[in-house]
Amino acid sequence: MRKAAADAYRDFAVARAGHLFRSACLLSGGDTHLAEDLVQETLGRMYVVWGRIDRVDNPAGYAQTVLVRTFLTHQRRRSSRESPAAVLPDRAAPDPAGDTALRVALLTALAALGPKDRAVLVLRYWEDRSVEETAAVLQSSPGAVRTRTTRALARLRGELDCGLVDLVTG
Repeated sequence: MRKAAADAYRDFAVARAGHLFRSACLLSGGDTHLAEDLVQETLGRMYVVWGRIDRVDNPAGYAQTVLVRTFLTHQRRRSSRESPAAVLPDRAAPDPAGDTALRVALLTALAALGPKDRAVLVLRYWEDRSVEETAAVLQSSPGAVRTRTTRALARLRGELDCGLVDLVTG
């Protein structure tokens, strides 16, 4: 890769890595290690096609599409499952930017959903993509995206149950 293209890729990767990581955290149900792996894989795939990136209208959107497809591919692999550790690591420092209990409840509920349900909710509500854009990323019809979104939201509400009311009001 030429120096100018390498510099452009580096600038792109630095600018988008944080956003990709946040999306990957939501897709992975809060698993930051998996999110890091997904971002690394996404940026690696972007590097491979970077010489032809001028053919893509929206490189940032393309990177998000690559991230979601990488996540779904990872979920299909049986060998990607990790078993939980017997000993938990030290607790993280409190988050001064928000309500930690609410965030944990939402991430836990999101993690309980299936991979495609998580993907459709992250794309529609975190990434603020249209039904048509989400359908293109997931390689399905807009009607299927609408149906999956409705069902995923119902499942998410079921996972949150009444505990969310206690977190918001208490």
